[in-house]
Amino acid sequence: MKLAKISMFFALFPVIAFGADDDCMTRKNVPDGVLDLEQVIELGLCRNPDTMSAYYSLEATRLNKNAGYANYLPSVNASVSAGKNYQNKEWGDWSYGASISASYLIFDFGKRLADLNQLSAVWRATGFEYDERVQNYVYSVIGAYYSLLNADADVESAKSLQSVAKNALDAANQKYKAGVVARADVFKAETTLASRDLDLERAKNNREIAKGTLLTKLSFPADQDITIADMPSKFGSVDENKSIDELIEIAREKRPDLLRASANKDAAWHRRNSAFLKNLPSISATGSISWGDENFSGVFDPNSEKINGSIGIRASMPIFAGFANMYGLRSAQASYDSATENVRSANNNAVLDVFTAYQNYKTAQTVLTQTATLLKSATESERLSAGMYKVGRATMLDWQTAQSELVSAQKQNNAAKYDLFTKRAALALAIGDIKSELEKDE
Repeated sequence: MKLAKISMFFALFPVIAFGADDDCMTRKNVPDGVLDLEQVIELGLCRNPDTMSAYYSLEATRLNKNAGYANYLPSVNASVSAGKNYQNKEWGDWSYGASISASYLIFDFGKRLADLNQLSAVWRATGFEYDERVQNYVYSVIGAYYSLLNADADVESAKSLQSVAKNALDAANQKYKAGVVARADVFKAETTLASRDLDLERAKNNREIAKGTLLTKLSFPADQDITIADMPSKFGSVDENKSIDELIEIAREKRPDLLRASANKDAAWHRRNSAFLKNLPSISATGSISWGDENFSGVFDPNSEKINGSIGIRASMPIFAGFANMYGLRSAQASYDSATENVRSANNNAVLDVFTAYQNYKTAQTVLTQTATLLKSATESERLSAGMYKVGRATMLDWQTAQSELVSAQKQNNAAKYDLFTKRAALALAIGDIKSELEKDE
């Protein structure tokens, strides 16, 4: 399934996005053919520098976490030396030595576990941050995609209305030549046609800007061309709506910023524990072996070389460090309290975001229904005015008024249609599940 390739980008610790296509990062031109929304998003994720940067940050925290396991393994150090003493204006003989030492932390009251848990929590928090940045980028691409579709629809509407204005001018010329109407009707029709020509040029300009915006988000030059597929006509119906409580519950489970705030709180909790455990004793096993001799001939002789070694148990405990440990513990506690409040703040913001997006989406559904009714009425009114003018039962002014109303209704309906798509994507983003926006489009 096409979406399966996309969905991996929204996992907690996803595979690097730009591995999806062998040449997507290096290609210079937009792929040929008609691209649907999923293909555009996949292409963008592969090429976007912001999400790639977030991925590398995630990878760095993963490697830092793995480094935390080193405290559970022995540490071994080796050294060699060669020296020559100078005394009473004379150089002595060369002396040589080598040593190897090892230590292993046996018990530290759980400090290394607290440190490892902190690194793991930071890794999770960075993963949720990566997920959030990916979702925000996907939402921006969706918005640019729908804006281009809206611009395309406005161009087609402007062409259709230009055709209507040409028909009006033809009708006015015919009636003027027949002596039925005054020359003023022809002038009015010419003015209307000039206005429709201007509207078409503006629509084309807006389309170029929308196309350039989408191409830039995909990291392609803005002057290239891209062809995208329109969305289904039956889309965003009221039957799809969930209750606000259901959406808030989904947000609490899936919103990356909430999950990140919770992971940061966990990291702060483990950091506070580590700061406290730092003041407790630690017990380690140690061992070393060394060799040293003067006038080394290059041949090992156990009778002349000096070999020393030791093994033991070492216990250590900080007694006084200039109050650094005390202040460090208080700082860690304050950081934990701050992280706790950040969780509350994130929850409050999430509820507001979901509520706002939900209301905007419901309003967009209503507006689309109303503009569809308005467009149907304006289309019929223009058609009726055209027919009445041709049989002499309406004036050119009546027809122009109907055409103006049709222009307004067409633009409002186009804007409402794609605004609904954008508002639905915004709601999916607000609950932290932008992937569901793609799944419904299949």
